[in-house]
Amino acid sequence: MSKKNPLNFFKHSDEFRTFKPGEEVFVEGQDGHEMFVVKAGQVELSAGGTVLETVAPGGILGEMSLISEDKRTATAKAVVECQLVPIDREKFRFLVQQTPDFALEVMKILAGRLKNMDIRQTKIMRSK
Repeated sequence: MSKKNPLNFFKHSDEFRTFKPGEEVFVEGQDGHEMFVVKAGQVELSAGGTVLETVAPGGILGEMSLISEDKRTATAKAVVECQLVPIDREKFRFLVQQTPDFALEVMKILAGRLKNMDIRQTKIMRSK
């Protein structure tokens, strides 16, 4: 597999939404019909008021709800002015079919987030 990140090709996308610092991209508990690739800026992910991660350019957010078709499990908020490329289910399916490395990169990120959630949960349980 190539060492290139398949998400990098979104950095040249003309289709993006701009979010101001502090503006919410989505909120925990909302329906999730799209994911986003960060073209520019940084987005903070939090759940239950706890910051989980800051996503930088080339990263993704919102993939869990897009894939599972469940409610959002986190809130995403712009840290600085951001440009985010939206990917709805139709575009996601197309990208998975046409670019297998895209699918692998999304799975890699998703697996990492699930692993980090498990580690946090284990630490919480041990501290009780």
